Amino acid sequence: MHFEQSAILTVHNHVITRNPRVSVTHDKHRTWFLHISDVREEDRGRYMCQINTVTAKTQFGYLHVVVPPSIDDSLSSSDVIVREGANVTLMCRANGSPKPTIKWKRDDNSKISISKGHSVSEWEGEVLDMARISRLDMGAYLCIASNGVPPTVSKRVKVSVDFPPMLWIPHQLVGAPLYYNVTLECFTEAHPTSLNYWTRDDGHMIHESPKYHMENTVGVPPYKTHMKLLIRHIVTEDYGTYKCVAKNPRGESDGTIRLYTSSPPTTTPDPRAITVPPPSRPPRRDTPVTDKGTKYQSNLNEIDKGKQKSDEGGGKTHLNWVGGASQILQNFARKMYHYQPTNIPSNLALQAM
Repeated sequence: MHFEQSAILTVHNHVITRNPRVSVTHDKHRTWFLHISDVREEDRGRYMCQINTVTAKTQFGYLHVVVPPSIDDSLSSSDVIVREGANVTLMCRANGSPKPTIKWKRDDNSKISISKGHSVSEWEGEVLDMARISRLDMGAYLCIASNGVPPTVSKRVKVSVDFPPMLWIPHQLVGAPLYYNVTLECFTEAHPTSLNYWTRDDGHMIHESPKYHMENTVGVPPYKTHMKLLIRHIVTEDYGTYKCVAKNPRGESDGTIRLYTSSPPTTTPDPRAITVPPPSRPPRRDTPVTDKGTKYQSNLNEIDKGKQKSDEGGGKTHLNWVGGASQILQNFARKMYHYQPTNIPSNLALQAM
């Protein structure tokens, strides 16, 4: 019998319950077996086997039924759309035996921002509260339920954060020469996705044509867009102000770019083709720059003066002068003729004698 339900299931070989999943067998009336097929959660509990002898004998068994987790969609959050700066609460309820545990993670494995300055890789609990949500928190969140009984199940909840368009212009002044092509750029952020277009300063919308080519590239994350406007073969009328405009249900934004005329690029020579002469060696400060002939004449004059003085002093002094003059000429020749005494010209040697 099912003890908790006080329900008699079998008596001897007979099945009393009307539950078709219950049956009974025995091994020559010595060992009796109760069979329950397709076990369900309501089958858990205590079962009693009783032998009606003079003194009744009973034996209890406990059936523990484990049930893999399942998420109750009716009590769990579905996709949500909120304004930037609002608070968000996500709910996830799961059933199973034993009772499942709930964990939250972001689908792209980025961190969950619980509040300003508090971010976590995962959050445990049925309820996930996020304060002052921003566009950076936009994306898919996974509610994961597990209880040790496979399989683990999850539910994907998409959080969309709406905000009005914002524009960023890298170059508000753009110069280009006549008859050149130029590309103007704007970067936008908006959710829901904005309607993006270009106008001239008079408000007229620019359309695709042989003159203009427009391109919008969705970035990462997808609320970012890169706007480009190509202007071909610039003429005088093309100079002026251009506007990039972004609109969505939350608002509108625009930015201006001024296109002005500039000189065409000039061709500069290759610096490797320029030959620069080597710098000349400056003269030493302690060496006067003089002509070789002048220096030679000056030294001869000094020799003549020394000879006149020696003539006035006698023959002994004359011999000293000859030796001194020879030394002076050798020193002079070393400087003038690269230092070697053997290079002294014969005419200078004769004069010294």
